[in-house]
Amino acid sequence: MKKTFLNRLLVLSIILTTVSCSNDDGTTTTTVVPEVTNEVLGIEAVPSSLGSEYTTNFDRYTKVVTPNGGNIHIVAQNNLTNEQIVRCRSILEHYLKNYEGSVYGSDKSAVANKMAENNAVLTLLNGQDDGTNPVNVNGQALFQNEIQVEGHSWYINQDYTHRDAAFEEILHFVHDNGIGVDGPNTQPGAAPAFQAEIRAAQQNALSNQIWAVGDFVDIIAEWTQENSLSQEYLASVIDSYYGLWGAWTGSSTHGMWGGYVAKDRNEIANEDPQGAALMDNKFFHPYLTYNARIDTTFEGIFSLKFDQSIPYTNHSRYLKDITLLGAKNTNVRVNELDNDITGNEGVNTVLFSGNNSEYTITTASGVTTVTDNTADRDGVNTLRSIEKAQFSDQIINL
Repeated sequence: MKKTFLNRLLVLSIILTTVSCSNDDGTTTTTVVPEVTNEVLGIEAVPSSLGSEYTTNFDRYTKVVTPNGGNIHIVAQNNLTNEQIVRCRSILEHYLKNYEGSVYGSDKSAVANKMAENNAVLTLLNGQDDGTNPVNVNGQALFQNEIQVEGHSWYINQDYTHRDAAFEEILHFVHDNGIGVDGPNTQPGAAPAFQAEIRAAQQNALSNQIWAVGDFVDIIAEWTQENSLSQEYLASVIDSYYGLWGAWTGSSTHGMWGGYVAKDRNEIANEDPQGAALMDNKFFHPYLTYNARIDTTFEGIFSLKFDQSIPYTNHSRYLKDITLLGAKNTNVRVNELDNDITGNEGVNTVLFSGNNSEYTITTASGVTTVTDNTADRDGVNTLRSIEKAQFSDQIINL
C-alpha cells in the first residue's frame, strides 16, 4: 500500500511513559501513564520558565518561534484536544505569514517579534466564556467550546452553539501584542500606520451605523473604556471576510451576532468600503494559508468548493491545503484555488468539475499533480496519498 508510516503519524497519538512509586511495604509499583507531549504535533508540557500560574493551571504547551528567535506562547487546559491546540497555532501562523506584495504584510517579522517581546500568551481554557472557569491569568483567552476543528461536527453543522471564535480571539491576540493599538492602556506595536487605518475605518463604521449596531450599542461604553473599539471592529470585518457568518440564520444581512452590517466579502465591499480596504492587499491573506487537518470523525465528501446548501462551505471555500486524518474513506471536492491535499489511511477520492480530457495529470515521486486546463475552475492540485480522481465523465486510479 502507498499509505506510509508518515501518514500514520498524522493521526493523533499519545506517548506513554512509566512512573515508579515506592510503597510503604518496600515494594515498587510501576504504572503506565499518558504524557502530554506529542512531538509530531509540536505539543509539550508547559515549561517551568513560564511560571507557576501557567504550569499549575495548564497541562500542554506549544509555540510559534519568531524570526528573531523569540517565542509566542500557547498554553492549554486538560479538556482541549490536541487538534484544537494545533488549529489555534495554525491560525496564529496564518495571521503572521508574510503576504508578499501587500502594504503592511510583506514582512511581518516585526509584528511577530513584537509579540514575543511583549511576552504574549494565548490561553486555551476549558469550557466556555460563562464565568465558570476559575482560572484568571495574564493572556488572551480562548475557550474550548469556541474552537472548531475542520471536519468535526461543530464545524460541519455550523449551528453557532459552538461558534468558531478562534479567528476573532487570535486576531485580538495579534492586534494587541503585535500590530499595536493607539491610545491608552496598550502595549507598543510594530504597525502603527496600519493601526491608524484600522482606527479610521472603525470610527467611520461607528459613526455611520455600519458596526456596533443592534444589541451591541449597549457595550460601546465598556469598549470605549477598555480602548478596544478598533480590535472589536476589525474582528467583525475579519469574521465576515473569512465566511464565518455566512451560515448564520439569525440575520440574512448582518454578521457578528447582528452587530456588523456585512455577512460576506461582497457585502463588506458594498456596505463598508473602508473595512473592505483594510482587507485589500494590506495585511491579511485572501485565503487561509494553513494546512487544515480534517477531523478523524468526518466521512463523506469534504467540500472546498462553495455550495449554498452546505453551511460550512461559507468558510471552507477559503481553504486551499488540507490533510485527511484517520482511516475513513473520505473524499474531497476541490475549489478554484491551487489545492494541496494529503490522504489518510482509507481510500480517498478527489472530485473535479470537468471531464478527464480537460485536465493534465502527471505523477512524480508518488505525488500526482492535476492541472485544470480551464481557467478559474479547479486550479492546480497537488495530491499525496490519494487513490482516485473523479471527473464528471469517469473515475481514474492514481
